[in-house]
Amino acid sequence: MEKQFDPKSFEPRWREHWRGLFAAEAPSERSSFVIMIPPPNVTGKLHIGHALQTALQDLLTRWKRMQGYNALWLPGTDHAGIATQLMVERQLESEGTSREELGRERFLERMWAWTAQYGDNIRQQLERLGASCDWSRERFTLDEGLSRAVREAFVRLHEEGLIYRGEYMVNWSPVLDTAISDLEVETRTVQGKLYYVAYPVEDPDRAGAEPERVVVATTRPETMLGDTAVAFAPGDPHYAHLEGRHAVLPLVGRRIPFVADPAVEAEFGTGLVKVTPSHDPADFEIARRHGLPAIQVIDRRGRMTEAAGEELAGLDRFEARQKVVDRLREGGHLVKVEDYVHNVGFSDRSGEPVEPLVSTQWFCDVSGMAERALEAVRSGALTLVPPTYEKTWEHWLANVKPWCVSRQLWWGHRIPAWYAPDGRVVVARSEEAAAEKAGTRELRQDPDVLDTWFSSGLWPFSTLGWPEETEDLRTFYPTDVLVTAHDILFFWVARMVMMGYHLTDRSPFHTCHLTGLVRDAEGQKMSKTKGNAVDPLELVEEYGADAVRFTLTILDSPGRDIPLDPERMAGYRAFGNKIWNATRFALTRLEGSDARVLPELGPEGLAAPERWILSRLSRSAEEVSERFAALRFDEACNRLYHFFWGELCDWYIELAKPPLLGRQSADERPRVGEVLLSVLDRSLRLLHPVMPFLTEELWHRLPGREAIHPQTIALAPYPERRPDWEDADVEARMGALIDAVTRVRSLAAELGVRRGQDLSVHLWAEPDGDPGLAAFLEEQKTVLEWLCPTGDGGAVELSPAPAGASRDLVAGVNLGLVALAREPGAEERERLVGELGKLEAEIGRTRERLANRQFLDKAPPEIVEGNRRRLAELEERRERLAAGRGAR
Repeated sequence: MEKQFDPKSFEPRWREHWRGLFAAEAPSERSSFVIMIPPPNVTGKLHIGHALQTALQDLLTRWKRMQGYNALWLPGTDHAGIATQLMVERQLESEGTSREELGRERFLERMWAWTAQYGDNIRQQLERLGASCDWSRERFTLDEGLSRAVREAFVRLHEEGLIYRGEYMVNWSPVLDTAISDLEVETRTVQGKLYYVAYPVEDPDRAGAEPERVVVATTRPETMLGDTAVAFAPGDPHYAHLEGRHAVLPLVGRRIPFVADPAVEAEFGTGLVKVTPSHDPADFEIARRHGLPAIQVIDRRGRMTEAAGEELAGLDRFEARQKVVDRLREGGHLVKVEDYVHNVGFSDRSGEPVEPLVSTQWFCDVSGMAERALEAVRSGALTLVPPTYEKTWEHWLANVKPWCVSRQLWWGHRIPAWYAPDGRVVVARSEEAAAEKAGTRELRQDPDVLDTWFSSGLWPFSTLGWPEETEDLRTFYPTDVLVTAHDILFFWVARMVMMGYHLTDRSPFHTCHLTGLVRDAEGQKMSKTKGNAVDPLELVEEYGADAVRFTLTILDSPGRDIPLDPERMAGYRAFGNKIWNATRFALTRLEGSDARVLPELGPEGLAAPERWILSRLSRSAEEVSERFAALRFDEACNRLYHFFWGELCDWYIELAKPPLLGRQSADERPRVGEVLLSVLDRSLRLLHPVMPFLTEELWHRLPGREAIHPQTIALAPYPERRPDWEDADVEARMGALIDAVTRVRSLAAELGVRRGQDLSVHLWAEPDGDPGLAAFLEEQKTVLEWLCPTGDGGAVELSPAPAGASRDLVAGVNLGLVALAREPGAEERERLVGELGKLEAEIGRTRERLANRQFLDKAPPEIVEGNRRRLAELEERRERLAAGRGAR
């Protein structure tokens, strides 16, 4: 085996080896376990959150596959309407053209060419991370099968009256020229201005007199040109006298009514709000309640309309804002301007502030579907992990609004609706069906496409052939677990659950594991702007895929975001190196022997160290599987880490050295080689779902592993609990031995005993403790002599220590240490003199402190007592050093 642990030397080989090995069967006599990948953007680049979710999904799939399940991890990508179209439009802009100049057909040709060029990127990146997907079933949300499913879902929902067309307030991106979902809006806190504007109150009885004026505060004075009312809270004594009267809109002169509406909070601002139905969601609802007209003064491109007046028409909305403020000031309507910090929605794709606009769109009434999704969580049919998200789920679905499913894009699933010359709208599964319904072929298809989340909402079953009753659908649906980020709980997870129940009468999965967001080491959200974003493939290049996977998995604690410090990855790369070296040692020492991995191994006739490691392996296998099943990946990885690093590498490998190096006979320690190789085999299989590359590489080097599986560790059985291996007594006694040796080593260090210095170690069982412990220590004397730092001239004595020895009691074992006299070398003598001098100085300072009356009077009692204990310890240490030095 190579001395150097280098993941780059073997990861590409196993990626190639695994291709084609993970195809699931349909039909199958085995029980299925299914995970659907949350489809990344087809032309996108995986970020660190994708790497986290990939690691967890692959872990579960490999684990279940090794347990004998017909495991399917179905991969695929999303056409990502806005993001992908934006990339191509930017490319066209750099070429001096646009999609409008190309026309829809030629533009879509460019879109498909772009997708063909970059569409394989996601697969390559996932394979770098070790994803064991069934690539034969890879899907794309715009492929023909999924397109058919989308049309079927739309038509069914329309036939049921749940999809309809109408006017509503939407988030509008002027740059993208489309409505966007709430998920695509990034709320930012910005420093703005609050403008206080005086509105004259119309009063026919006071003709010619100075009119009463009321003050309204706004952050968007340019929208006031579209005001159609001024509202106040019902019963507000300050404005009750205005009910039924009118204000005169400044700059425009339009009469607008005062209305009392419960949406207004009397305590907020001046207690009055301007009502601009075309440009504010709350105002849109107020207008509906009071039958107010809507006047649009900002268009789809963020420019002022003719309704804003000839002077402002065509200006950008922000340019118009300043002109409106100037005119208000000139007309004496601007009372004051204040700095104001508030939240503003920005398009996360194009970066500009969104514009609330009333637009004719297609909507889906999901209120009934939401009830079933709520009941699924309440009844336990669907489990959210962690359960803290249940309250949020309840709140959002109980207050769900109609879903705007149309987008003003060209890339996506075109809405299956056609318009006849007489204005009729026909929804059908195909243009031929629409023509038959309409009785004419003179039809114009709706130019809009569906929201990307619509096709994503069908993902768990459309990918398996729905609406046809395919063999895949019968075998793999419903799926089992969804692993995704918590920030798309409603925009994707809830929609999948709603669509799944409505269209298949079943929840698409029974468990949803919601990961936290991966942040930087200081807990800051990662972003390219801040310069703290990390590329997971760069981390793979530096630390290896296994270290990246293990780090992300062990940090996945339910309900918490993940602070990612690359130093952790360096630490878990060292963990891989530890396993590599342990395996290399075992294979080197067993080279030429007939020891092999044993498919079956019993504890009969084995010595205590072998029975101990088998018992610990059995319990670890049970604990890891239990934690995997509970989706507590952090706890499972901690158990794996401590078993591998501590119990296997640090202790059992050391315990195995005496027989492997000829210090113990085969009669005293039988079958150590077979036990070591068999434990390595099972331990590597135990770790494989988390660190697949390293475990595959090492497992293939074990002699006899072919009897477990001829081809790959990924299809070998996952280790289970072996009750016949478990031995509580041997675990307790070996635990006592390990604790005692650990304390001997630390006490020797405290005494200043150098490596190789002779030391007499005395160990004897506590009389009132385990009655079998004394005999056990006697049986393990050779092992104790190997493990304890006695030097060449020291020894381990299983008897009480002589007077003057340094003593302790650990886990029922008394121990005593005596440093044996020998002539120190010049270097050691110099060290002892220096250390003794330091002790004398510290003793002097501590005595001086305790002799200080002010310190004794003012310091807390526990501090004074701590100093007294410290003085006693220092003086005892000095006596030991002085005695040792004097003996030499």
